[in-house]
Amino acid sequence: MQGYNVLMVYNQDASKLLMCKRLKEPYKGLNNLVGGKIEPGEDGLIAAYRELLEETNIPRDAITLHHLMDFKYYYQHCYVEVYVGKLNYNVEIAGDENELYWSDLDQNFFDMTRYAGEGNIGHMIEQVKQSRILLSAD
Repeated sequence: MQGYNVLMVYNQDASKLLMCKRLKEPYKGLNNLVGGKIEPGEDGLIAAYRELLEETNIPRDAITLHHLMDFKYYYQHCYVEVYVGKLNYNVEIAGDENELYWSDLDQNFFDMTRYAGEGNIGHMIEQVKQSRILLSAD
């Protein structure tokens, strides 16, 4: 089963969420979270930090990622690990996979005409709020 990760990166005061505008399928033109593939045999958390650096230029010491939840898709033969964290210090984001930007949190992340993931982004944001994980000391 192929593994993927999704990375919920908040700025230092947790007032904005790092997003990207997809430049290719799936979800071309829609807003999404960053993430990527987990290589066979690779630890999920190590893969999350690797993808974060590759896609955003955010190094491991700039953020502490917490494993929030997983999704398993039996018919698609894949699973998704969701990680969340907030920046310890300001980092200049950069990447060539997708167009990166900081989103305000007052958006309707359940709007499937604007956001990828069939409403999952909205669900994950609500889970972060309920977990209070961003209030804990990193």
